Amino acid sequence: MDADTALELVKKGAALLFLDVPQHTLLGIDTQMFSVGPNFKGIKMIPPGPHIIYYSSSNRGGSEFSPMIGFFIDLNPSEVIIRKWDQRGERLVKVSEEEEERYTLAVQGLEFDRYLGPYTLSQFGEWKMLSNYITKSTIERIEPIGAEITVIHEPDILENSHKTVMEEALSEQLKRSKILISDDKLEKRGCYYTKIPRLIKQKGILGQELTFLNLDKTNLLESILMKDYGGVEDLLLAELQFAFVAFLMGQSLEAFLQWKAFINLLFGCTEAPLHTRSHLFTKTRKLKELLERSLGWVFQTENMGDGICYDEDDEFAPAVVMLDEPSDG
Repeated sequence: MDADTALELVKKGAALLFLDVPQHTLLGIDTQMFSVGPNFKGIKMIPPGPHIIYYSSSNRGGSEFSPMIGFFIDLNPSEVIIRKWDQRGERLVKVSEEEEERYTLAVQGLEFDRYLGPYTLSQFGEWKMLSNYITKSTIERIEPIGAEITVIHEPDILENSHKTVMEEALSEQLKRSKILISDDKLEKRGCYYTKIPRLIKQKGILGQELTFLNLDKTNLLESILMKDYGGVEDLLLAELQFAFVAFLMGQSLEAFLQWKAFINLLFGCTEAPLHTRSHLFTKTRKLKELLERSLGWVFQTENMGDGICYDEDDEFAPAVVMLDEPSDG
């Protein structure tokens, strides 16, 4: 890339200025992750549109890391986002309006240019495949209070009485974490996801009909689409992508459960893919192919369990045990 082209991208692209981030902190944007070095102060040449930022603080040696914290942003051309590291809370926080204006002018004047790493544009296409339905309104509708998505704010999931080995390790890690958050705040920081029933329960219908409704979830899909998304399929796909990205990059267990609920709903439909919602399932198939190609996951339509198979050693495989719902009796 020649100097003129690079300068044009720097001016038109958005930038993130992250001040005082400690060395060895893991910090990522979209599908790109870095280990912060001594001169790091942010990222430049970022394409406009939605992105996810996520990071994990470390000890001085860079051998132990705190739980991941992530947040979504929607960037305009040439926009500059300023955050400063809070040493006590071990997180990125906003600066005052006065500081924001001053630092923005400095970034636009290229005063920080040598300290900003370039966004890897060759990986932008991969990010777009994962997020092409996410919009600014999607982020505003779903993001939690304070915008931070982290397993630290998901105490109900971690208090699950049946934990895997990985969940036990995560619980111990959270206990040792220096991040200070009150229990009151923990209960109010979940994302505003759409509720998706695992089983259809409806009074006044025969057992055979109820069984059919649970075997083919087309009616449930239609009900959710009309009630929660106004019949707009792209809004459902946007939330599906939001949950998947928050799970994969932000390591949110809540996001995994929501993504899994979507997958079980969509793959549990028999009539919709062939007739009523064929266009929706054509779009969904692209995500399925991406997961199979990139992560090696295999989806089995005849599986009576979750319908998702992955290798036991797969680092991306979720470590969550689903509990059966209590019976009515």
